Order: sequence, then C-alpha cells, then structure tokens
Amino acid sequence: MTALVDQWGNPLRKAVLTREVAGPTLAGVRQPIAGYPADGLNPIRLGNILREADQGEPLSYFELAEQIEERDLHYVGVLGQRKRAVSQIDITVKPGSDSAEDARRADMVTEWLERDELAEELFDLLDAVGKATSWTEIVWDVSEGQYQPGRLELCDPRFFRYDRDGRTPLLRGGEDGKSQDSRLPAFKFIRTHIKAKSGLPIRSGLARLAAWSWMFKAYTQRDWAIFTQTYGQPIRVGKYHAGASQDDRDTLYRAVANIAGDCAAIIPEGMDIDFVEAQNVSAGSELYEKRADWLDRQISKAVLGQTNTTDAQAGGLGSGQANVHNDVREDIEKADSKALAAALNRDLIRPWCDLEFGPGTTYPKIIIARPEQEDLKLLSESLKEMVPLGLRVSATEIRSKFGLSDPGEQDEILTAPAPAPIGLDPARPGADRSAITLHARQSPKHPAEQIALQLADQGDAHVQEMAGTIEAMLASASDLGEFRSMLTTAFGDIDSGALADVIAGGLAAAHAAGRSDITDESA
Repeated sequence: MTALVDQWGNPLRKAVLTREVAGPTLAGVRQPIAGYPADGLNPIRLGNILREADQGEPLSYFELAEQIEERDLHYVGVLGQRKRAVSQIDITVKPGSDSAEDARRADMVTEWLERDELAEELFDLLDAVGKATSWTEIVWDVSEGQYQPGRLELCDPRFFRYDRDGRTPLLRGGEDGKSQDSRLPAFKFIRTHIKAKSGLPIRSGLARLAAWSWMFKAYTQRDWAIFTQTYGQPIRVGKYHAGASQDDRDTLYRAVANIAGDCAAIIPEGMDIDFVEAQNVSAGSELYEKRADWLDRQISKAVLGQTNTTDAQAGGLGSGQANVHNDVREDIEKADSKALAAALNRDLIRPWCDLEFGPGTTYPKIIIARPEQEDLKLLSESLKEMVPLGLRVSATEIRSKFGLSDPGEQDEILTAPAPAPIGLDPARPGADRSAITLHARQSPKHPAEQIALQLADQGDAHVQEMAGTIEAMLASASDLGEFRSMLTTAFGDIDSGALADVIAGGLAAAHAAGRSDITDESA
C-alpha cells in the first residue's frame, strides 16, 4: 500500500490520530491564559503588533483580534451574522462518480454530516472570517480498524505560527508543547483560510482591518464618556486676591474641583467662584455619536458588504429598505461557503476516504450553497402566456416550485372562478326570466345606441332559434368529432334568412343615421 501523505508531503502517523495534540499545556509554551494587548492601545503599539505578525510572530495579533471581538459589540455582531449565515446552510454531498463504490462513500459522508454538533463546528471553522485562518483539530474514532471523525476541536490560533515563508503553518512547542515548533501532523487539522484581501495569510484577515477602526472608536468612546460625566455642569472659575497664600490657593482649588460632585464648598472670605455656562453643548455631544456610527458603518461594509441590515435609519435607509437586502451580501456568502467547503473536502473528506479505502482518483464532494431563488411571479406570467399556445408543462413540477403537494382524492380543489353570466334584458323576446336578474335599462341618447338596442331586440328570437338547433345537435352527438361533423353538414339547413334581414335593416338604419349627422353638420 502506498504511504499516505498530506498536502505538504508530511507522512501519516496513525498513532497521533486518536489523541489531541494541539491543546494547551501547563508546563509548555501553549499557555491557556492569554495576554491583553488592547489595554492602553495606541497607534504606535498597534503598528508594532502588526509588524511582529508580518515577521512571523502573530501571538499578540491573535490576542488583539480576540479582544476586539470581546469589546466591540458592533464588530462581534456583524461578524457573528456573517458566520451564522454560512454555518446554517444545508450541506449536500456529490459522489465522485456514478459507480456503486463512490455512492457508498458519499452515503458515509452524508450520514456523518447529520450530527447535531455540525452547526457549532462549522461556526468555529468560520473563525477564519475574522482572523483570516482557523485551525481545527480532528480527533478520530477507530473501531475494528474503521476510521471516523469523532469530533472537531477548534484550536486557539495563538498556538500556531507560520514558517519563514509566511505560508507553512507550525505548531508551537511541537506535539507535546515543550519541543521545537513543528509542522502539523498529517490528517489531523482542518485549516480554513478566508481572505478579506490578497496577500500572506496573516495579513488577509478582517481583524487586521478592524483593529484601526476599533482603536479610533475606543478614543471616541472614552472622550464621550468623559463628556457625559460632566454634561450640563458649568465651568468653575475660582478667584483669589493678590495676597493669598499657597494654602489659600490650594483651598480654593479643592473647592472648585469638588463643587461639581458635592454641589457644595466652603472658601475663605474674599475669594470668589464664578460659574461659566457652556454653549452649544448639544452640537458637541452629537459629534461623538456621529463619529462612532460612521466607524461602525465602515466595519459593516468590510464584514457584510453593506450597511442596510445593521444600520437602518429613519427617513433614509430605514428598516423597510433593509428588508430587501440579504443579511450578508450574496457574493460574500457564496465565497465563504466555497472556501469552507474546499477546506472540508481537502482536509477532512479526502483524508477520511484515504484512511478507509486507500488512495483513489475520485472522492465525494461537499457542497455548501443555497438553492437558487426562482422568480415565481415571472414563471406564473410566462405560463399564463405560453400554456394557451400549446406548451406542455408538468403540473407536479410547477407545484414543487411553489412548495405545494399533489392533491389527494378527498382534498377540496381550488379552481378558477366561473365567468360572470351575460345579463339578458327581460324585455327581449325569448329571454328566460327565471334565470336572469332584472335590471333597469337606461334610455339611449345617441341614435347608434337606439339602433343597436332595436337590432338586439329584433334579432334575439332568430338567434335563440339557431342556438336551439345547435344545442340539439350537441346533445345527440357522442363526442366532439361527431358534433363537428353534424354542425358542418347541417349548417346550410339552419335558417338564417330572418336574422340576415334584421342585420341588413340595422345596417341600413345606421347608414341613414350617419348621413343625417353629416347633413346636420353641413347645415
């Protein structure tokens, strides 16, 4: 059997598959307690942290990225929104080919994906959205020589760094946490990489972009908190006479400083305290909020690709407009889904199939994608136009597109409403007065209307006679073909002379009325 190796050429060592090798250690370099580089962060210190990461030491950068998520409610909100959008998409498995063996492998993967823990594990894998890269350790279960992924453990990114090439990941302290940094054991880790920008992995994460915005917003929030604490309080100015001693000056200063909180103070006689009211307080307070909101909108653009679903504002891009947008822009969600599926196929599915069946040429493929949304309104309008022209469409297929099931024998069936009956004038000869609704006839005013009504009255009896003959044919015919034959052969025997005379008289009257109108206009 050919020796199995991973994508970096590291040979498989089955002894490490069933135990966790990247967890924290008390005596080694992988300490469970992290540092707090965000405390007192300033531009110079942030620049040094990012440069250290670029030079191969990302420890402080990963600690800072974690702290930003803990301290910025907006950032953790939009980041979680983006991760949950992908982690909750249904996963499908595509067999490598149509063979029975590939179908069996696909069924094995599909059954494993039905685990309840999967959604949480996918959310952890997507930690790469913020930090650019996440490492998840596979702890394998072995039963009677059969391998299966037992659990997926998210690893602390602080326990990894990149080699001098900036691309090859290394495990700090080796497998025991006390040795030299070493390459990752084969078939043990899922490395998810999601880029916010092109470049080296350590420089392509959202946290690197968000760090600057978070730091400036932290300054704004600090100044805003100081302003809020002193909001509405006037400036106190103490005045002392020329001969005041240092003790007198200190006493006056304490009084001025304490009077804001205590609202009371005592000073020696001869000293004054003036209160100066601040102007434009409201305008100054709005500046802090506007700056914090602007920085949050930039974060929303970077994480979600848009701001509507997180920053709806009355009178502008309000919640009504936000409803027409996805939580995450579609192209970003698709890119995240493909990156996650690629990592699982490369680092989990293929190694699993190699362990179970040996190296092969085809492997099952995980697909993470939402079903394409179809425009059902456009489909309905197209069917309304094309079906009457002869297009044959499966009713079952159309029901499935609308999410409707085939009706059962006992189900009540919805049908199109019957067309409204044509109202008949009860004054007309031959009208069935028991089947019509009486209605008032308005007196016609134009000669054309008078001619039309008179023509209808005179011709109705002849039309009823012809219709009766045709109905008799339809009743006696066994099918539509026979009815058509009877209608074509008997059409010449149906007396239409009287109806023709009525129509001719109506045309003559209309012609005369028209000439009368022309004569009147000429006169």
